Amino acid sequence: MTGRERVARAFRSAAERGEAALVTYLMAGDPDLGTSRAMALACAEGGADVIEIGMPFSDPIADGKTIQAAGERALRAGTGVAECLELAAAVRRKTDAALALMGYLNPVLSRGEASFLDGCVQAGVDAVILPDLPPEEAGEFRRLAGERGVATVFLLAPTSTERRVAEVCAAASGFVYFVSVTGVTGARRLLPRDLGAQVAAVRARSSVPVAVGFGVSSPEQAGEVAQLADGVVVGSAIVERIARGGPLRERSARVRRFVASLKKAVRRSGDPRRP
Repeated sequence: MTGRERVARAFRSAAERGEAALVTYLMAGDPDLGTSRAMALACAEGGADVIEIGMPFSDPIADGKTIQAAGERALRAGTGVAECLELAAAVRRKTDAALALMGYLNPVLSRGEASFLDGCVQAGVDAVILPDLPPEEAGEFRRLAGERGVATVFLLAPTSTERRVAEVCAAASGFVYFVSVTGVTGARRLLPRDLGAQVAAVRARSSVPVAVGFGVSSPEQAGEVAQLADGVVVGSAIVERIARGGPLRERSARVRRFVASLKKAVRRSGDPRRP
């Protein structure tokens, strides 16, 4: 099974269960590889359909305070691209959930796009998300990823023009990541009132699922988004729970319980959505 096929299966299976796909995020190497491996598996045990593994970078333009701090901890622990791939491989051996690497372009270019994607295939990574790689500059990366069956994911913001929506929908082969708010990642108390109309407009243009993230921090918010989108992305709220510390077993249980509460919340009401 290729990465693209596994991502498609994750969203399709969730839709068949009457759910939005639950996408969880954590930072590789935060605070060390062993802990982040345990946290990723806790997400899988809690019911995550897709697990995003963050690749730490020194200039994370899309990250809010919580994820920036996690990235700094990971970098201090010596986490680079090789370690992220090592982590993904360890997680893949324990779960069949779809795996995505999310990070920034510079470390990928430093390793070499083809070499990086070869590493993704070997590690069992299914999709790659690079917020600072716009679709109009991603031709070679998309070609290389497509040859290897690795899905590409691109971001849209509430301020995206119709042209950018069309470009992203044409370029994405895994899912479209719709950013619910302008700005950086981070938990927020309220979601935008016009989120439903914005997501509906993107879903009408996209041939792949549309997942909503940035700002989703509670089961209640996840439940709201699940009625609008094909997938719900939760990141900062998970990273914050990891950062509270405590014994590894305690952290794992904390994350697993929270993810399970999100999983319960993404059950849809009314008519089922298309995968």
